[in-house]
Amino acid sequence: SKLVLFFGKIQKKKRKEGYLEMKNQKGFSLIELLIVVAVIGIIAAIAVPNLLESKKAANEASAISSVRTIVTAQITYSATVGNGSYAADLGALQTAAMIDQGLGDGAKDGYTFAVAGAGQTFTVTATPNASGGTRSFFSDETAVIRYAVGAGAGAGSPPLGG
Repeated sequence: SKLVLFFGKIQKKKRKEGYLEMKNQKGFSLIELLIVVAVIGIIAAIAVPNLLESKKAANEASAISSVRTIVTAQITYSATVGNGSYAADLGALQTAAMIDQGLGDGAKDGYTFAVAGAGQTFTVTATPNASGGTRSFFSDETAVIRYAVGAGAGAGSPPLGG
């Protein structure tokens, strides 16, 4: 018997009384498998960049929410524990049970958070890590969240939604 490639399928020929008989093999041919792999590759090439952009957008939304949480915690701290003064850092807010440990550690969802407080003023910054987002965020005792693309956001940066 001989192996012969016939229309993309390996088939076995057997001689039987002077005639060639074709025996069909079950399964997929190599060409069919390569086409399926190519289609999957094309779909992945289209989907992966969109997935990464969605992840960055989700990280930015989480950072904005965390900045709001920290501002609210600072206002609550000032009105209760701080006797009119804001907390000096995230650790003080965490110790007073105003924020959770994840945010108190200063890193969450691809962003690094920092708080600087002194008396009647405070600042909150959210800076993206390599996997975070493209915008950094800033807020202070005015509770207005500001952003900047790339470089660090500050009091002169444009407000969100403005």
